[in-house]
Amino acid sequence: MIRKNPSGDLPIVHESAFVDPTAILCGKVIVEENVFIGPYAVIRADEVDEKGEMEPIVIKAGSNIQDGVVIHCKAGGGVTIGRATSIAHRSIVHGPCTVGDKVFIGFNSVLFNCTVGDGSVVRHNSVVEGCHVPPGFYIPSTTNVHSDADLANIQRVTGDATSFSESVVMANLSLVQGYNRIRNEF
Repeated sequence: MIRKNPSGDLPIVHESAFVDPTAILCGKVIVEENVFIGPYAVIRADEVDEKGEMEPIVIKAGSNIQDGVVIHCKAGGGVTIGRATSIAHRSIVHGPCTVGDKVFIGFNSVLFNCTVGDGSVVRHNSVVEGCHVPPGFYIPSTTNVHSDADLANIQRVTGDATSFSESVVMANLSLVQGYNRIRNEF
């Protein structure tokens, strides 16, 4: 479902993107080309700051927002999801937040008020909050990062983790093409 927010902003979705009919996109949302938005995802840009303004939620080209993901921002802040990035099933990205290019965010992870640098991997059930994850970092499953100091014990991304992230992006790009091909059949 694509709908306006109370400010009258309507999502802008590139014609090559695929948005599952069960997903909800509300307000000042920009979805670039070849993006996959899976079933029951909710992307909602509807809260304003004290001046009545808001930044957009931007999903850049070739990214995938998987089943049950929630992306939202408090008080008019923005969220940017970089190019060729995967936000896996049931994750929450709550802005203000910037996720770089070629990033993988694992199942059930939570990002809040943070930046995740290009090529980083945040594995399943992790929390990243109030910090800046530099490019190329690997945050293991069930890890909680609440400050830049917590990153002192975090390792760099391995080749295996990068290969996995790239395979998820490629699988979802195939889904975009496949679902767009059968778009009028459901």
